Amino acid sequence: MSTGVPAPLFSLPPPDADAPHLSVVVPMHNEAGNAGRLVREIAETLSGLKIEIVVVDDASTDATADELAAAKADAPLRVLRHGRNAGQSRAVRTGILAARAPVIATLDGDGQNLPSDIPALYARLTREGAPPLLAMVAGERQGRQDARAKLVASRYANNIRKGLLRDDALDTGCGLKVFRREAFLRLPYFDHLHRYLPALMRREGFTVEFSPVAHRPRVAGVSKYTNLQRGAVAIRDLIGVTWLLSRARQPETIEEV
Repeated sequence: MSTGVPAPLFSLPPPDADAPHLSVVVPMHNEAGNAGRLVREIAETLSGLKIEIVVVDDASTDATADELAAAKADAPLRVLRHGRNAGQSRAVRTGILAARAPVIATLDGDGQNLPSDIPALYARLTREGAPPLLAMVAGERQGRQDARAKLVASRYANNIRKGLLRDDALDTGCGLKVFRREAFLRLPYFDHLHRYLPALMRREGFTVEFSPVAHRPRVAGVSKYTNLQRGAVAIRDLIGVTWLLSRARQPETIEEV
């Protein structure tokens, strides 16, 4: 019988009986004041699921490491630390490579994404009757709590990206996403990958759905990017991702004979 993909896709069991069902991966760089609070909130909110929290400390120079060490007493927390700052995409990938669950949830380390939105995205991804190739449910922030300049720049960037990549995503900058680990590991890696996940998932033949999520103000620390920094890399990234999409070829079906 012909199928869209090999039968084992998304049906592999966890590697061992004690493995979590969901790994929550959180990249952090200089998030003192947010780190401990966010980890405890994730643990409390998801107490009904078998989870692990994987925080990747991207070479923080503040008290982030101390807060994470203290939070281990209150949460199923694993902490990985980069020896040198490598950026958000690399930190996310480090966490996913280390994760033990077949399903990954990511959210930003600044605390602006709400952990309470994760269960709904997880339930949607794993629901009975979901499309067989559904690999990711991506959050789209509602009522964003950011400075006006950042909101305007983000709106323009999203419109340009959506027009070029045709990924149907309104807000790829939202860090809150739930997806299949196996699907992510099929994607080509490059810096700023995390901003193009819907387009790249579709490039591999997967289905992506979107879901509204909440957003709240940052309570500590500062943003790690400026509009100028985002714009400087966006053009180069868009050219690269557009090229990747143009070079994709799908077999339509894969049949074992």
